[in-house]
Amino acid sequence: MSATPAAGIGRRLGSLLYEALLVFSLLLIGFWIPQSLLFAAGWPLSGRWLLLHVFLLLLVYFLWFWLKTGQTLPMKTWKLRIVDAEANQPLRPAQALLRYLAAWPSIALGGIGILWAIVDPDHRFLHDRIAGTRIIDAPPTTTDQSPPA
Repeated sequence: MSATPAAGIGRRLGSLLYEALLVFSLLLIGFWIPQSLLFAAGWPLSGRWLLLHVFLLLLVYFLWFWLKTGQTLPMKTWKLRIVDAEANQPLRPAQALLRYLAAWPSIALGGIGILWAIVDPDHRFLHDRIAGTRIIDAPPTTTDQSPPA
């Protein structure tokens, strides 16, 4: 295992709560508004298409940020970064996709994948364990620091 310590569970849960608020806003803008317009135009979509829309919208959101910087906005705010668990390097595309796919049942099944961190030896969420990822403390970057006085 790498020398960089994993982020604390409290900060990860705080970030997850913030992420839920952001995802709600994303779904409001990227899902509800387009669906309302389609419905108003007389092109309502069935249940499967609605689920696919949500799935793809969130896929693009998470993969974009995980692959670009290793941080979503809430992770940046809480100074967290997602990395490959073994190499402590940025995620590979297939690894980010696996994490996203594993997170759905991990969270949807009563949050069992989140609770997994309690019994996991490295305190990783189940979807992190499956994808070979972990969330670490993000060291401050030059843009995070205020200028000297």
